Amino acid sequence: MEYAILFLPLIGSIIGYFGKSLTNYFAEISTSLFVSISAALSIIVFWNGIQNDAYGNYVIFEWVSSGGFSANWSINVDPLSSVMLVVITFVSALVHIYSIGYMSHDPHKPRFMSYLSLFTFSMLALVVSDNFLQLFFGWEGVGLCSYLLIGFWYKKESANNAAIKAFIVNRIGDFGLAIAIFLIFLFFGTINYEEVFQTASQFTEKKIAFFGFEPNLITLICIFLFIGAMGKSAQFLLHTWLPDAMEGPTPVSALIHAATMVTAGVFLVVRCSPIFEYSQVALNLVTVIGMITAIFAASVALVQNDIKKIVAYSTCSQLGYMFFAAGVGAYHVAMFHLFTHAFFKALLFLGAGSVIHAFKNEQDIRNMGGVSKKLPYTYVFMLLGTLALTGFPFLSGFYSKDAIIEFAYLKNSSLGNYAATIGIVTAFLTSIYSWRLFFKAFHGTYNNKKIPINETHESPVVMLIPLVFLSVGAIFSGYIFKNIFIGHSSNEFWQSSVFFLNEIEHDAIPLWFLLVTPVLVLISIPISFYLYILNPKILDDFKNTNIPLYNFLFNKWYIDEIYEKIFVNPAKKIGSFFWKKGDIGIIDKFGPDGISKLIKIISNKTGRFQTGFIYDYAFVMLLGLSILLTYLILK
Repeated sequence: MEYAILFLPLIGSIIGYFGKSLTNYFAEISTSLFVSISAALSIIVFWNGIQNDAYGNYVIFEWVSSGGFSANWSINVDPLSSVMLVVITFVSALVHIYSIGYMSHDPHKPRFMSYLSLFTFSMLALVVSDNFLQLFFGWEGVGLCSYLLIGFWYKKESANNAAIKAFIVNRIGDFGLAIAIFLIFLFFGTINYEEVFQTASQFTEKKIAFFGFEPNLITLICIFLFIGAMGKSAQFLLHTWLPDAMEGPTPVSALIHAATMVTAGVFLVVRCSPIFEYSQVALNLVTVIGMITAIFAASVALVQNDIKKIVAYSTCSQLGYMFFAAGVGAYHVAMFHLFTHAFFKALLFLGAGSVIHAFKNEQDIRNMGGVSKKLPYTYVFMLLGTLALTGFPFLSGFYSKDAIIEFAYLKNSSLGNYAATIGIVTAFLTSIYSWRLFFKAFHGTYNNKKIPINETHESPVVMLIPLVFLSVGAIFSGYIFKNIFIGHSSNEFWQSSVFFLNEIEHDAIPLWFLLVTPVLVLISIPISFYLYILNPKILDDFKNTNIPLYNFLFNKWYIDEIYEKIFVNPAKKIGSFFWKKGDIGIIDKFGPDGISKLIKIISNKTGRFQTGFIYDYAFVMLLGLSILLTYLILK
């Protein structure tokens, strides 16, 4: 069963790609069927783990063995990986089914479906690994697939640029992860999780020479691991690829931002909790970056107009929540929010895709509005997703996001208090931008001048069915799994897959603190409706003032512009110099171009002897004979 979970998506990817010449829907049906079977089996494995403690490490084959270095290709099923299996395969299966309708008019849909399945396989290989090498294989696999999917519409220059940007930014994070793996093998002598985690406590006082400094080994390893996580999970400073990734088809956005690539960083930190727990410096760094990312992305989402980019920045912000939860030592709460977030964020992305489909690929929310009755099902699904994301009482986000804020408060440290405060403020901003998207997309007046309102229509059934399943998860996943994931008996579930050196007790929380976030969430609804529907002139007047706040947020804190000036432009100038002076001026001039030019000149000169007169040919023959005789005499 475990083998089928991992390899069915890979088989589906291969069959789907090479079966594109068969029947019309062969690729869509085969890939969707295989991933759906994998999802059903993952749920069984997850349930067996809860009920029967049925976990194990299944070695497929010995992958690398050289001297003292060895690494297996394994399927390691423990509580942590079983949660990820459900999240990845369940959301992926629904995205595959949704794509049958969404991509129905695309001539390259077999290739698209194949890429989706390959993406799923790569993420599964990552989460079921029992060593850092297999993890790195999956890590690079999802990076490659993200490049292929973001740039799927390769004839669009913006899509190609976005794919390249994602690939390059992630290489920075991947370089950090690679250094961490090198350090682990160099000092631990192994890259197998179990062996590394068991001996981590022996290196807590170990210091090494590193570029003139003597940092703590564990701290250095954790920092480089986190740099890898920052790249994949789009944390502040390495986040710039995430909004641009919206150039890919909407199902890609749902898969990348809900269940696969961006959750890999959170998974890595939680998986390596037995190492992180021995470095308070690294944990503080994780907390700070998570806090900054949460507030940064939420503030930027307030003023974006592209419906997909708003949801993308929301993902970035929610990942910040997960990281600062891990930073304060609440790894299980980070995983709980990752679990619930997958449902409502996939619901929002696919719901946004349904809106875009209705408006014939229009993505600007300023050109929408007034279609609540024309898109009744999509309206309800987007409403449920918005309520869950904002943490509306008793929906999934309420249980997981509020738990992160509570655990940060219970950390009882200055950094924990800062994180809790940032979490509350971010929750309020999240609610504002979420309702802004919802109200401007569905309420108010119809603002699209290109498409008559009568031409807007509800999505086909094949696109709506996945939204039904995701809605169930968005409503009930928090309530059903709260006690299992973060309750008093949660240690029995997580066992040794999550390590707590100093566990936080979840009790004795003041009533006012429990109420402040839900109250802000509820207050934000009428505020948003008034500002964006009833009296939008207030915000329009604010935009026209000399206060630079709007432009600062609209331009995403000018991070891209700073990178353009500091890194991109100098790199282009250096590259242009070496290209013109090196490639063209030296290599091409004296290499292939120079040789071919010389041969052409000699050929042209030699061709002059081809006159058709006997005396010219005789002269050439005598000249050749003279050269031959001279050579023989000198020899």
